[in-house]
Amino acid sequence: MQSTSERIVGRPQYIEQLKKWQGQSDLIKIITGVRRCGKSKLFYLYQLDLITNRQADDSQIVNINLEDLVQTNKIGLSYDTENFLVGYNKLLDYVLSILKPKKMNYVFIDEIQLLRDWDKVANALRLQSNVDLYLTGSNAYMFSSDLANSLGGRYIEIKMQPFSFKEYFEACLKFAPFDVKTKKDMDDLHNPMAVYYHYITESGFPQTLNLVYDKQLISDYLLDTVYLNTIQKDIVKRFNIADTNKLDAVVKYMFDNIGNETSIRNIEKGLNAGGHKISVPTIDTMIQGLLDSFLLYKCDRYDIKGKQYLDSNAKYYVADIGLRTALLGIKDMDQEHILENVVYLELIRRGYQVSVGKIVKGGKNIEVDFVAKKSGGIVEYYQVALNVLGTDILERELAPLEAIEDNYPKFLLTMDFGSGENNGIKRMNVLEWLF
Repeated sequence: MQSTSERIVGRPQYIEQLKKWQGQSDLIKIITGVRRCGKSKLFYLYQLDLITNRQADDSQIVNINLEDLVQTNKIGLSYDTENFLVGYNKLLDYVLSILKPKKMNYVFIDEIQLLRDWDKVANALRLQSNVDLYLTGSNAYMFSSDLANSLGGRYIEIKMQPFSFKEYFEACLKFAPFDVKTKKDMDDLHNPMAVYYHYITESGFPQTLNLVYDKQLISDYLLDTVYLNTIQKDIVKRFNIADTNKLDAVVKYMFDNIGNETSIRNIEKGLNAGGHKISVPTIDTMIQGLLDSFLLYKCDRYDIKGKQYLDSNAKYYVADIGLRTALLGIKDMDQEHILENVVYLELIRRGYQVSVGKIVKGGKNIEVDFVAKKSGGIVEYYQVALNVLGTDILERELAPLEAIEDNYPKFLLTMDFGSGENNGIKRMNVLEWLF
């Protein structure tokens, strides 16, 4: 393994998931997530764990990054006219030629979606009794129905995100001695509220920790390396989009309207009102590209009483609030919807399937911010608010949860200090909940 001087923060949640499936060589382990969220560093940390625990040595680890031109040239891969790497058979031959016989080999291939017919390599390596295969991918399109069928369901997807608030907080404390300049800076790093502000303005993408809290450098990195790289590679080229100004308009509109219930038709009206003539099919295509590249998440509506998902309207959330800040700026930040976005991502990170709850009661449509489900029938309900200090505000935020007639856990998350309970509904400080 190569050493690295970069600041690397442990990602124990994902390491534990990988270790759970370790050794099950008949299953392909695929790490997915937005570009630059730390998938390659996760591989590094996992390989380090394998070596530290003496489950493997360097000779048993095969590491291939398909974004590395030197490595792909060495293997003999080349690009076709659609910018896919071709020569899957050469990659397969290369890997097979360096495997250690009579030992378990741990094969790691980064950005597998760049290779045309990558599923053929994956299936062939999966069938080797001495290969434990791990892949990363930055686009959900790789799991199209045809590809999923070709893999025969013999894979496990581990969904990765940029740093959670907890990870970001711990990382700031870990590296603070090298960067803080005043006592106030140090005090702020122990203050969750101050760190939260940095989190939503400076990003949870791991590389930003190496930019020494320089807001301009962080913004440049997010826009040039994360945003433009993703837009160009995962959306513009895939859908052959000629007018990138229209795509930028769609992205900014979606980022500016996080947490607002909407439909493609309403998005079209909003864009047209802003002077952008974009057709519904084009908007639909662009949004699908944003979803597939993990820059955007869609939260569908759910009828709590009827226990069914609804087709009309949905809410959208961004993969990282700092990226949104870099794109839109900090003026007039919608703090309540930003907090809602952070909670949504945390629920997804904790393994919940999340939707917007709908109830019809007394002839009125009532909305619950989040219905969170886990396998096994576990359901939890969440309402998110900046504060509920006034009686009227508290009653307004409790009302949707009180309208739910079942006995599943209900939570009201706010920035207010302390905790409490109202008619069985737990009130919690959201920053404590994020830990």
